[in-house]
Amino acid sequence: MASLALTSAVNLRLRPTPSQKPRISITQSLHFTQTSLKTTNLGKSLNLGGKRLNLEKSRRVIVKTSASASSPAIVPQQQPPWQGAAMKPLIASIATGVILWFIPAPAGVTKNAWQLLAIFLATIVGIITQPLPLGAVALMGLGACVLTKTLTFAAAFSAFGDPIPWLIALAFFFARGFIKTGLGNRIAYQFVKLFGSSSLGLGYSLVFSEALLAPAIPSVSARAGGIFLPLVKSLCVACGSNAGDGTEHKLGSWLMLTCFQTSVISSSMFLTAMAANPLSANLTLSTINQTIGWMDWAKAAIVPGLVSLIVVPLLLYIIYPPTVKSSPDAPRLAKERLEKMGPMSKNEIIMAGTLLLTVGLWVFGGALKVDAVTAAILGLSVLLVTGVVTWKECLGEAVAWDTLTWFAALIAMAGYLNKYGLISWFSETVVKVVGGLGLSWQLSFGILVLLYFYSHYFFASGAAHIGAMFTAFLSVASALGTPPYLGALVLSFLSNLMGGITHYGIGSAPVFYGANYVPLSKWWGIGFVCSVVNLIIWLGVGGIWWKAIGLW
Repeated sequence: MASLALTSAVNLRLRPTPSQKPRISITQSLHFTQTSLKTTNLGKSLNLGGKRLNLEKSRRVIVKTSASASSPAIVPQQQPPWQGAAMKPLIASIATGVILWFIPAPAGVTKNAWQLLAIFLATIVGIITQPLPLGAVALMGLGACVLTKTLTFAAAFSAFGDPIPWLIALAFFFARGFIKTGLGNRIAYQFVKLFGSSSLGLGYSLVFSEALLAPAIPSVSARAGGIFLPLVKSLCVACGSNAGDGTEHKLGSWLMLTCFQTSVISSSMFLTAMAANPLSANLTLSTINQTIGWMDWAKAAIVPGLVSLIVVPLLLYIIYPPTVKSSPDAPRLAKERLEKMGPMSKNEIIMAGTLLLTVGLWVFGGALKVDAVTAAILGLSVLLVTGVVTWKECLGEAVAWDTLTWFAALIAMAGYLNKYGLISWFSETVVKVVGGLGLSWQLSFGILVLLYFYSHYFFASGAAHIGAMFTAFLSVASALGTPPYLGALVLSFLSNLMGGITHYGIGSAPVFYGANYVPLSKWWGIGFVCSVVNLIIWLGVGGIWWKAIGLW
């Protein structure tokens, strides 16, 4: 059989007859080459049309025939792309935790607190370098806490019962309905129609709209996620700037950063603009026995706040500009799009009514005893019941679930760093060091302010930071000669502004970062630049204003 196959293959390739078309498949040729060489002895020869070819010659002909037939058709197999972690960032993250783990804990710090700090910093390094998606990195951090017995399972996952991560996730579901119904596009086109001749004008219109709502909605997460994220995303899409397709820099990157960085400023300007602000006021009363009223807070914050709201968008426009800066035809085009959209659809009306209901509950929730996350759940329930948003669509919002995971993980770890006494040890150490320098109260307070502000890298919650460090720093500042009321107000303002340095430091951060318009390295880098500018404005311009109104 092997000889027959050999004869057929050579005849077909070398000398076809008119009645016999040369047909040889790649698989037949390759099969023949393998089987014939195994079964035919080197001394045998074959008769082909009266001519004798020895096996060596036939072997050469066959190999040549097989190669020529197969060479154009063989496609080299490609290895599937690596689906796992990026190894260098993963090694850097693990090395950070291992090195710190084996460094002896300082005096006054418990073993559990030091080990949790090692895991927390390793997780932060992983979140920055991203060997895996953020949720996966955070989940591994929680796993390490449980595996090493640093935290119990219940403690590690305790923050999944915290309302803030859920409020942020719910915001993404609202955004889905906002865009799906077309209501987001309708409002976006109205903004473009009024302010859209320039990107800067569009940005400022959003900034001051958010600042006007800030005193009425005491949750920056609700304002950012429930109102402005859907609107900003719709504006970006309407202007042809989408996440993940290379058009982010047309408008979206700058607009997301602008709305985020100014959200921390507006939160600083009013006592009711952020949920943790009343905590600062309560701790001020218990520490120095002085009350910060709503008007007192607003009066002290209004001048530096307005300056920051004007300067920060312009700064971002210079250092991280949109590629589309002006569009004179945009208002006309937006007007045409609105005319084509016609009257509001049924789903748009339902979405608008649900939004008004939810915002109303956020505004009057204190009097009605309805918190922000309960109001958001009620609003989402309306959307689900009416079919404006389906549960399948909610499950498909991967960014929402990813953000819920990593934000809750960081809240849990940061919270237990405080419970284990690490934060109080840090505060007491700072107090002793700064108090022993013998500086003027202005310089001493400046050092305390910087330490208070930038220690927020270790916190995923403004309320947790205030609860852990506000009283200690205010007490020391007062003891070193800082006017107590001034010190309390400055620390209260900074407790909001410091949220802008990371993508997890305040409720609006994961909302805007989760839109995926800005890389994490840029988010942190620009956050640091904006923090320096805000400190200069609030301590410089603010200091002059506070002197003018008699605070010092």
